Amino acid sequence: MKDYNNHIIKSFMRGFGKTMILLMINKERTHGYEIMKKLHRFYSIKGHRIKPPGPSIIYPILHDLEKRGLIKGEWELKGEKRVKYYKITPQGEETVKKIKHIMKDHIMKIWEEFWEDSAKGEKGVYR
Repeated sequence: MKDYNNHIIKSFMRGFGKTMILLMINKERTHGYEIMKKLHRFYSIKGHRIKPPGPSIIYPILHDLEKRGLIKGEWELKGEKRVKYYKITPQGEETVKKIKHIMKDHIMKIWEEFWEDSAKGEKGVYR
């Protein structure tokens, strides 16, 4: 059962991959390695071994978001190394607005119920 619990948690976390990356880029222009570092902190959940996404996951997501016109990548020199920085496009900004609307008007209500129920503990008794 423990393996299945971890599977459910991993699936939940992975389901937000593209959305989280798009939201990060919406906040500030960034590059793939920085996104991986931020996601590593996010995936560090005490008591659960959830492997954060690595380059083989992150870069295809970045390329897909770029191909779809939601972000734009620009190569720059950082010292002697070329680094591709990504920034949000107007189409990406519209998508982020839609995501925030859906979160605010629909998903947050579900989460509020979830947290309310979580505070009660077993059989509706508060802990």
